[in-house]
Amino acid sequence: MAQETADKTPLTLLGLGAMGTALARAWLAAGHPLTVWNRTPARAEALAAEGATVARSAAEAVAANSLVVVCLLDDASVTATLADTDLAGRDLVDLTTGTPAQARARAEWARERGARYLDGGIMAVPPMVGVPEAGGYVFYSGSKELFERHRETLGVPVGTTYVGEDAGFAALHDIALLSAMYGMFAGIAHAFALIRKEDIDPASLAPLLTGWLTAMAAPSVHQTADQLRTGDYTTNVVSNLAMQVAGVPNFVGTAEQQGVSTELLSPYFALMRRRLAEGSGDEDLTGVVDLLVR
Repeated sequence: MAQETADKTPLTLLGLGAMGTALARAWLAAGHPLTVWNRTPARAEALAAEGATVARSAAEAVAANSLVVVCLLDDASVTATLADTDLAGRDLVDLTTGTPAQARARAEWARERGARYLDGGIMAVPPMVGVPEAGGYVFYSGSKELFERHRETLGVPVGTTYVGEDAGFAALHDIALLSAMYGMFAGIAHAFALIRKEDIDPASLAPLLTGWLTAMAAPSVHQTADQLRTGDYTTNVVSNLAMQVAGVPNFVGTAEQQGVSTELLSPYFALMRRRLAEGSGDEDLTGVVDLLVR
């Protein structure tokens, strides 16, 4: 191993998919004694060669260490995997992607079984794990004391960001950021579709897109947050809602002329028009947030 293990926290990892394997290798490289288990045993063979102890069952793996990290397919997989394990006295960290409600229910489920609980939302893909400069991190929520106890160990594969005692907050932050990402991807897909039939090299549009999105995103995100906090959606408005709605026909018309569906943009344009109809023409686009909250 790369480092001595004597002063390193031992831990158990359940689940050796792409992400679980990347996490395992990072902990092993840092010198942490690691016990692993996977439903398909063959996936553990390479890690055994790198120094991991392979448990024959999930129950055996949980019994091996106080700190137990779970990184499985979904919440149902967590229930099935931990069904026959003794969690009393264990520190359970669940990095399985799920919803806030599932995380809160899992925290109560763990408490009833005598375990302390942290939920995690991974903001990274496997190649980012163990590469500090890649910028990956995990949102954690639940017991603050438990997070502080294991902060150093949990921070080995990727960075850590604690977001609150509410066990559901890690999943909520995770999904919020990913939702914004998919909205951005939708806009990028529409932009490339507009030029798809033209004699325009997509590679020539790419740097223009990245530059424009970078210039627009940060100021917009912070201004929206400030306006939501104060309740004043007219502060520092550059292009008000009325002006932006007036420009919508240009976007729709261009798409039609290029033979491109507007289905990625139309729902947002519809919300903009609804907000304008309510008499909010002097506002920024922030009011759309209130239309989405039911």
